[in-house]
Amino acid sequence: MKRIIWITGLLILLIKPDVTGQEKIWTLEDCINYAVENNIGLQRQRLQTETAETNYLKSKMDLLPSLNLGSDARVGFGRSVDPVTNLITFKQNLSNSYSLNTNLQIFSGFATLNTISASKFLMKAGLESEKVVRNSLIVDILGQYYQVLYARGLEEAAKLQLDLSEKQKYRIVRMVENGREALSKQYEIESQVSSDRLAYTVALNSANQALTLMKQLLQLEPGEEFDVALPDLKNMPLSDHSFSIDSVFNVAVNTLPRLKAIEFELKALEKQIAAAKGGILPNLTVGGAVYTGYYKVVSEDAGVQPSFSDQIKNNNSQAVYLSVGIPIFNNYLTGRNIRIAKIRKNDTELRLEQERNSLYTEIENACLDYNRGRDEFLAAQSNHEFNIRSFDAVEKKFEAGLVDVTDYSAAKTTLYRAETEALRTKLQLLVRRLTISFYTTGEYENLIFN
Repeated sequence: MKRIIWITGLLILLIKPDVTGQEKIWTLEDCINYAVENNIGLQRQRLQTETAETNYLKSKMDLLPSLNLGSDARVGFGRSVDPVTNLITFKQNLSNSYSLNTNLQIFSGFATLNTISASKFLMKAGLESEKVVRNSLIVDILGQYYQVLYARGLEEAAKLQLDLSEKQKYRIVRMVENGREALSKQYEIESQVSSDRLAYTVALNSANQALTLMKQLLQLEPGEEFDVALPDLKNMPLSDHSFSIDSVFNVAVNTLPRLKAIEFELKALEKQIAAAKGGILPNLTVGGAVYTGYYKVVSEDAGVQPSFSDQIKNNNSQAVYLSVGIPIFNNYLTGRNIRIAKIRKNDTELRLEQERNSLYTEIENACLDYNRGRDEFLAAQSNHEFNIRSFDAVEKKFEAGLVDVTDYSAAKTTLYRAETEALRTKLQLLVRRLTISFYTTGEYENLIFN
């Protein structure tokens, strides 16, 4: 019975799946989610957004009155003024005061309200800038992911070429041993196998390098094992429709965060100009204060003095004030602030126009590249199918002894090139289609995960 239990336990250990190994296989969605959550550059951009949110909250709090409590204690020596009698005294004394004051700015040329609006638009610009950084990161991950797919595809094609050569080598070696083929033919096929093994080694190293670059892009911990889950490239969908440049651009202008961020900055600068102009107008502030204090002469002949509680109650005083400030000359400070705000606004308008032109150029090139890439893919796919049939025919002739190793090797090399070109044009078309779709949505999540 114990032996049966022991054998059963051993079988469970042997057939238990490698959970650790499975956890190291990352899908494209896993890579993007991890990068969005942990990328240092994106985290720093989020901190800038939080700073903008804090500034927006502070600007709204400026509408509320301020409230401050103060206290001080003082020991006097020599000549001083007795606050009880208002007479000069040379006696050592101890004083302690308390104050509570508040003030509220009633009018400041609408500078406070315009500052609130400016801070709000800057916060929105920060949120859009965060999306820009995030989408840029996702673009890099997508590009590297498809580089991994391409490198793995080349590795697979090179392995297939090596397997074909190994199969023919095995057949020819058997035939040489039976005296049906010359030894020179065995040398030729062995040379071909060696060449294919070298090509496979290069392709394998290139695939590992692409995987390393993806790991570095994700900023994973050093020494952590990493691999990606590869989709079925043969079943990856491709559309055959073309894209209109103007249609894509008209949608992108109102969608992409890279333009929205600048537009919000422009609105914020308009409010900052209005806030700066508020410095020309008078300002009105209202406030109030409550004061009380305690005074004690420290000497033997001071006599009886009121207690601390009595003085705090009796020395209580209140004040309400209204303050008006009329700016006349402030060394060109207000004029300078207005001029700088206008210059920044003009610069932002030019930057927005420049970004629009750049976006149109990118969309134009992307649409043209996609249309050209679609034609290249269809031609490469057709060429691949033709070379498959051609190689099958050459392989049969080679096995029948009708062609030599050189012709067989040339046909196999042509097939390999057709396979890699079909893979390259397909992945290239997928990336270009995804890029154009992004221009019309501004969000990669909807394109990848749905």
